[in-house]
Amino acid sequence: MIDSDRQSPPETEGCMIRLFGRLLGGLLGGAALCVLLGAMSVALTYPAHAQSTDRAKHLSQELFCACGCTELLGACNHVGCTYSHAMLQKIDERIARGDSDDVILQSFVQEYGEKVLAEPPNKGFNRIAVIAPVLAPIVALFILWEVVRRWRQRAALAGAGGPQVSPELLARARNESGKGSDE
Repeated sequence: MIDSDRQSPPETEGCMIRLFGRLLGGLLGGAALCVLLGAMSVALTYPAHAQSTDRAKHLSQELFCACGCTELLGACNHVGCTYSHAMLQKIDERIARGDSDDVILQSFVQEYGEKVLAEPPNKGFNRIAVIAPVLAPIVALFILWEVVRRWRQRAALAGAGGPQVSPELLARARNESGKGSDE
């Protein structure tokens, strides 16, 4: 009777394989469930931005996110950013009210300061900051060209250096050199 209760070795191997398969299937199913729950929690934590119009998307590209990540508002993917979603909602609300783009941008400047603008206003020092990088190399090249031009003029005008030789000494040197070559 003891022999009949025992399973033969091939049956034991099959049982182990089935047990391992169930265990592996359970682990894979659990991992898939964890991934699904993780994705759902991210989706619930970071709801999709309600930018329903092209105008809202355009305005979000003209502003920086106020969280300090230096990303454009529409592209801010800073984990845990509390500013971008609220700012995008304000844009949508103001568009729904019928505010113009300039009024919306000015309201953000009043609330967050000029640092929120992706492109600074073209006035005062900002204008110099835009023009200087273009103008400085042009002025430097002009100055360099003038210096080289003046050096060349000065070199062309200057004669050979050295002591002045009188005509008598020059004639004497010619005579002596002529005599020395005849011998």
